[in-house]
Amino acid sequence: MGSTRRLRLALMSSAFITASLCAAPALAQQATETEQASSVDDIVVTARRREESLKDVPVAVTAVTSERLEQTGAADITTLQQQTPNATVQIARGTNSTLTSFIRGVGQQDPLWGFEPGVGLYVDDVYVARPQGAVLDIFDIERLEVLRGPQGTLYGRNTIGGAIKYVTKRLGQDPELTLKGAYGSYNQVDLIASGSTPLNDTLRIGGAIARYTRDGYGTNLTTGAEHYNKDVTASRLSVEWTPSDNLFFRLAGDMTTDESNARHGYRLKAPMTNGVYDTRAGIGDDGYVRTRGLSFTGEWNVSDALTFKSVTAWRDGDTKGDGIDFDGLPQPILDIPGYYADRQFTQEFQLLFEGERWQGVAGVFYMDASAEGAFDTVVGLANLTTFTGGKVDTESFAVFADFSYDLTDQLSLSVGGRWTKDKKSVDQLRQNYLGIKSPFFHNLAAIPLGAPLTDYTNSDDYSEFTPRVSVSYKFTPELTGYASYGRGFKSGGFDMRGDASLYPETINGYQPELVDTYEIGLKGSLLDRRINFATALFKSEYTDQQITSQFFIPPTSVVSFVDNAGSSEIWGWELEASARITDSFIPRLTLGYLDAKFNEFVTFNPLTGKRENMADQRHFQNTPDWTANIALPYSFDLGDRGSVVFTPTASYRGATQMFETPIPLLDQGAYWLYDATLMWTSPDARYRVSLAGRNLSDERYRAGGYNFPAPITGDSVIGFYGAPRTVTLGVTARF
Repeated sequence: MGSTRRLRLALMSSAFITASLCAAPALAQQATETEQASSVDDIVVTARRREESLKDVPVAVTAVTSERLEQTGAADITTLQQQTPNATVQIARGTNSTLTSFIRGVGQQDPLWGFEPGVGLYVDDVYVARPQGAVLDIFDIERLEVLRGPQGTLYGRNTIGGAIKYVTKRLGQDPELTLKGAYGSYNQVDLIASGSTPLNDTLRIGGAIARYTRDGYGTNLTTGAEHYNKDVTASRLSVEWTPSDNLFFRLAGDMTTDESNARHGYRLKAPMTNGVYDTRAGIGDDGYVRTRGLSFTGEWNVSDALTFKSVTAWRDGDTKGDGIDFDGLPQPILDIPGYYADRQFTQEFQLLFEGERWQGVAGVFYMDASAEGAFDTVVGLANLTTFTGGKVDTESFAVFADFSYDLTDQLSLSVGGRWTKDKKSVDQLRQNYLGIKSPFFHNLAAIPLGAPLTDYTNSDDYSEFTPRVSVSYKFTPELTGYASYGRGFKSGGFDMRGDASLYPETINGYQPELVDTYEIGLKGSLLDRRINFATALFKSEYTDQQITSQFFIPPTSVVSFVDNAGSSEIWGWELEASARITDSFIPRLTLGYLDAKFNEFVTFNPLTGKRENMADQRHFQNTPDWTANIALPYSFDLGDRGSVVFTPTASYRGATQMFETPIPLLDQGAYWLYDATLMWTSPDARYRVSLAGRNLSDERYRAGGYNFPAPITGDSVIGFYGAPRTVTLGVTARF
């Protein structure tokens, strides 16, 4: 990072801390909504599967309430990238609703079926196995939680980087109706209706429906279609039954349909378009993603000390459309039509304990999941198509427990562990065809070219015990320190792009990866709760990293290799803080620093045809060294005319590589984003009007890309970009 940027971050931090410590006592008034949203004590989280005050949890957690989301003009969960230290949460390359998420350098960029994420996504207590359709729009929500570091004990499945929880609201006892509407740049129209009503003293029903449309930021100059547009419909329905004080049941269903046009990249090598949001793609514009789910939750308070909980859930998803044009030109030089589908069934039982000096949770988890897909790699200049298709079935079983005991009034010890066993079965086919597209994608005239490159079935089992232990100490009732150790486990699998003709070992798959993280932290309040903060220092030892590498092998092959190639060390530091300068001015600061370095990176070198340690030539992807965010909300009390909150924010993200191999033309340099929201609320809180500006400096920044620079692939180095400057006017009415 350049000296100028370091200076800006240092000045920002110094100004925040100095202003906080030197703040004069303000009038002792009742805390406003803004104060409540920024206070560590006032936020209750479920990071350890039970409700606890944020300041008492020995885990690095970012909790963003619905109030803060409104104040910052957030539209979907990618807002967490700006509000969470050391996190990447963004829309994946070539899509409108597939999620790319990294926490503390650990994650998953490749959303291909069969690959496991490194960050677990949960809607309430339901695990979402696939990233397709996971860019969740924010509606009918209570808060978002980001748990940083391995969560292998309580969340377990593929949470070696951390977990993101989307927590919805429980239905109220009184009839409620909320209507929201918004209009913004690029003809953005958002319409949301949510509400609930009691049917009798014990039964309530509620739901929400949302419609999001927006013209494209750019245009497909070949077809005239919108590019980077939005066309999403989302809905949720739930029924809650409380037959007695000790019983609670909830049946919930949701569905999201995304019919936004396919996204194609901007050519960085020999560009042929007018702007970064334009394309000249010829593969087509149709896109379709549908996800849906059904869950049933039951809670039985057996006694004051014991609660039994069951969560049963089913989800499925489909992704169709014309695919991605990798070359960004009208001709089929490098086109990738594709299809994806997945389904999952999960069952979890939990037993929660609570005594005078101890508390904990134990349980079992089961998942039966299947993911399948197919895609063509069309190399038009060679009149060649490589078809790749297959299916992965996963059966997972785990038992877990986590207990905390107060050794004294100040000192607490937590011990937990999880044993997981996964079984994966794979069926994969890779075949060359002469012609443009394969028979699977409707070219029945395509001619098979030789024997299949890959054609096999296989299965493997993976198991691991992941412990966690932490010690926390209350220095004062408002200040808690902790030290912890935790292990994360990400399941092994099979490379669904694997070419056995070039890399025979692909049929054996790859093994699980592990992360061991050591962390010390301090969180709580100072100066009569005028400063609230949480800070953590950590070291992660990352072994058997699953690295995906894609190469162009002359004359016409694009091949993939997945290896347990890497081991590395990741050092980091995080700070989240807010300061009540006055009752009207409560700034917030977030800082994150990462130093991630490969110790070993053994992989296939296409230049030599051998496996070599290339650690000195590789760096972490999607892992900037510094991330920062500062928000300066200022509230104005207008008396009987309501109140106004003005929230300007600035966020910083350091330089980022798209892949482990540096690609100067594609990699993204450091940048700042500036946002601001002005929000008026009526005296009775029934009406709200907001004006939100995002990316006010109109920064152009890449959020993803592909790199196939050979002439036969059309010099295809392409980038996908974050949203330009937008302004949105929103109105909310509550009845």
